[in-house]
Amino acid sequence: MKTHQIEIQKFKAASNTNNGLVMFKVDALVSPKQALDGIEPSSIISLTEANARVLMALLKTQIAEFDAKKPKSRHGRHG
Repeated sequence: MKTHQIEIQKFKAASNTNNGLVMFKVDALVSPKQALDGIEPSSIISLTEANARVLMALLKTQIAEFDAKKPKSRHGRHG
């Protein structure tokens, strides 16, 4: 597995697909990241507080769109 350091510069757009994926169009700096000895290799995504707030707003919108596509009989009912 290749690992990367991904620094989000700007969120440009968000959308979702019929099969449950949320897609983001972003400007990002991506560079290879060396695994540290004894630590499981992982890619790292970093973003500013401002971009984190944008991400939260975009996610809320996309989740609302998923919910709007669900049949009404599934909303708010348990068991």
